[in-house]
Amino acid sequence: MEEVCLNSEPLFDESDEVDVEGNSSVAEHDLESLNSQPNNSPLPTVGLEFDSFDEVYNFYNIYAKEQGFGIRVSNSWFRLKKKERYRAKLSCSSAGFKKKSEANNPRPETRTGCPAMIVIRMVESNRWRIVEVELQHNHQVSPQSKRFYKSHKKMIVEASKSQPPSEPVTEVHTIKLYRTTVMDVDYNGYSNFEESRDTNFDKLKYLELREGDASAIYNYFCRMKLTDPNFFYLFDIDDDGHLKNVFWADSRSRIAYNYFNDIVTIDTTCLANKYEIPLISFVGVNHHGHSVLLGCGFLGHESVDYFVWIFKAWLQCMLGHPPHVVITDQCKPLQIAVAQVFPHARHCYSLQYIMQRVPEKLGGLQGYEEIRRQLYNAVYESLKIVEFESSWADMIKCHGLVDNKWLQTLYKDRHLWVPVYLKDAFFIGLIPTKENEGLTAFFDGYVHKHTSFKEFVDKYDLVLHRKHLKEAMADLETRNVSFELKTRCNFEVQLAKVYTKEIFQKFQSEVEGMYSCFNTRQVSVNGSIITYVVKERVEVEGNEKGVKSFEVLYETTELDIRCICSLFNYKGYLCRHALNVLNYNGIEEIPSRYILHRWRRDFKQMFNQFHVYDNVDSHNPVPLYTRLFNSALPVLEVGAQSQEHYMVALKELEELLGKFDIEDNNIM
Repeated sequence: MEEVCLNSEPLFDESDEVDVEGNSSVAEHDLESLNSQPNNSPLPTVGLEFDSFDEVYNFYNIYAKEQGFGIRVSNSWFRLKKKERYRAKLSCSSAGFKKKSEANNPRPETRTGCPAMIVIRMVESNRWRIVEVELQHNHQVSPQSKRFYKSHKKMIVEASKSQPPSEPVTEVHTIKLYRTTVMDVDYNGYSNFEESRDTNFDKLKYLELREGDASAIYNYFCRMKLTDPNFFYLFDIDDDGHLKNVFWADSRSRIAYNYFNDIVTIDTTCLANKYEIPLISFVGVNHHGHSVLLGCGFLGHESVDYFVWIFKAWLQCMLGHPPHVVITDQCKPLQIAVAQVFPHARHCYSLQYIMQRVPEKLGGLQGYEEIRRQLYNAVYESLKIVEFESSWADMIKCHGLVDNKWLQTLYKDRHLWVPVYLKDAFFIGLIPTKENEGLTAFFDGYVHKHTSFKEFVDKYDLVLHRKHLKEAMADLETRNVSFELKTRCNFEVQLAKVYTKEIFQKFQSEVEGMYSCFNTRQVSVNGSIITYVVKERVEVEGNEKGVKSFEVLYETTELDIRCICSLFNYKGYLCRHALNVLNYNGIEEIPSRYILHRWRRDFKQMFNQFHVYDNVDSHNPVPLYTRLFNSALPVLEVGAQSQEHYMVALKELEELLGKFDIEDNNIM
C-alpha cells in the first residue's frame, strides 16, 4: 500500500511553511544550476524529464516567476517502505484554500482555488517526468507584479549565498536546467554527455536563430518526444546560454541504423553552400538502394571541435556502434573529426561532391571542356592506378595546370576519393562509377539557400513521411509484383526471387550486358586461380563504340571471383564480366557470398532471426524498444499486404494492449 503525504504551503508566510520531507527543504537548489538567461523559459510540457526533484521544482519555479505567480508542493506521494517520494504535484501558490482559523483576527483569504499545476512522477533511472499539466489560472498573473512570492525568495536567497557580495543576484535562470531537460532525454543510460571544448572559444560561434526559430525547434522536439518514446536529441549550449549545436534522430532513424550501419554519408551540402540553416545529415542506403536518414543536426561553426561534438552525439544515439565506412565532403576539419570519433572506420571523400565542383573550380580556365573530359576519363575510366596516374599527369602537363591549388589538393588526397584507389572498400552504391551517377541529397527539393530553421522544422515531418511512404510502397511492390525476365540466363531467374525490385533491375542490366561481352579467354593459371580476360563493347565518345578488356580472377575450389572493374565492391552485386566467367565455367547459380543479405526482399525478417538479443537490459528502455520493434516489424509488413491480413494484425494488437491494461491494473 502506498502512503500519501499532503503538504500545503501558504503564499508568503514563514510561519505557515511545512517541511514535506522532514529534514530536507524542497528548495535546496545549488548555484551551479543558476545563471543569467534570457526570459521566456520553455513551457511546462507533458513528457519533459529531469534528473532530480529539485531540478523540476527549479524549472517550474523559474517559469512561474516569469509569468508572475508563486508555486508550492501541494501533494507528495511516498513509498511506504523506502520512504521515497515517487510522485508530486506542484501547484500555483493560490491553489486550494486555507483552513479556517479560530483566531479572533484571522488572516484574509489570499488563495483562489487556482487549478494551475504540474504533476510529476519518478520514472526509469530515477528521472522525474512531467505527466500532467494545467497552465490556466483563475486569477490575474503578471511578470510586472510587485508581489514577492515565497518560492522566488527561496531561489534568490539560495543563489545569493554562493554569489560574491560585489555581484548581487538580480535575475536567476537555469542553464543546467536546459542541459537536463533537452540534452538528457535519451533513455539510454548516457546521462553525462562529454563535450569537446575549445579553450579559445569565440563567443560568436553559435547558431544564429531568428524570432520564432528557437521555440519552433524546442516545441517540435517536445512534441516528438511525446509521440515517439525513442526520439533522441541533444543541445550543445555555451556558458552564456547560446545554442551552439543541435542533434536529433527519431526512432525510425535509430532502427534503420540497426539494419543499414555498414556505410554512412555525412552530408554537409548546406554548410558548404552557405545555406541559412547549417544542416548536417547522416544518410545510409536501405535494401531498395534508396537513401535513408540516420540522424540530423545543426552545426554552429565549421571547426574540428564542433564536428567532434555532433559526431559523438550521433554515435551516442546509435549506442556506440560506429559504421564501417564514412563518406564526407573534402574538408580538413571533417577529416580530423572523423579520425577522432571513428578511428577504425574507412574514411573517404564523396566523389559526387568533388565532381559537382568541377565547373566552379575549373570553368574559367582556357580549354575547360577538354580539361573536364580528361579529368572525367582519368577518374571514371581508369581500371588500374597506373592508368589514373598517367591520365592525370597528361591532363596537368597538356593544359599547364601545375600551379592549380585545387587540383593539387585533389591529387594529394586521391587515395580518399578516386575509385581506382578504393577497390578494397565496400560502398553498396554510394560511390558513382560513371558520370551523372549517384544519390540525390536526402532533403533535395525541400531545402534551399534561404530556408529558415522554422521552415525546415515545419517541412521535416513531410519529408520523412514521403520517404517512409516510398519505402513502404517499394516493399509492397517487391512482394506483390512478378519481375519481367529479359533473358534466359539462370542468374536472372535465380535473383528475381531474392532481390528487391530496384536492386534486381540494376542487376538485370548486368545480365543483359553479358551480351555485349565477347571473347572470354583464359590467359594464365596459378594453382586454383585462373585469370581470364573478357572483352566488352563500350561507348567511347558519343555513340561511337570501342572495345575494352577486363581481367577477371576465378578461384575454382571456393568459387571466388573478382573483376578488375570492382562493381561488386562499388554496388554490391556482380558485374557482367564476372557473370560471363561463371557462365563460361558452367556455373548456373551465383555463389551465396555474392548475394548480399542487405539487398534481399526479406532482409529485415532475416535480420531479426540472426540478431538475437540474449542479454537485454530490462532497466534500459532503448534495447527493449529496439528488440520489440524488430520483432514486430514482420507483423507490420505482412499485415499491410492485404485487408484481411490488416484486420487480423489489428485485432491481435488490440487484444495485446488489453492484456497490458489488465496487467497494469493488477500491479496498481
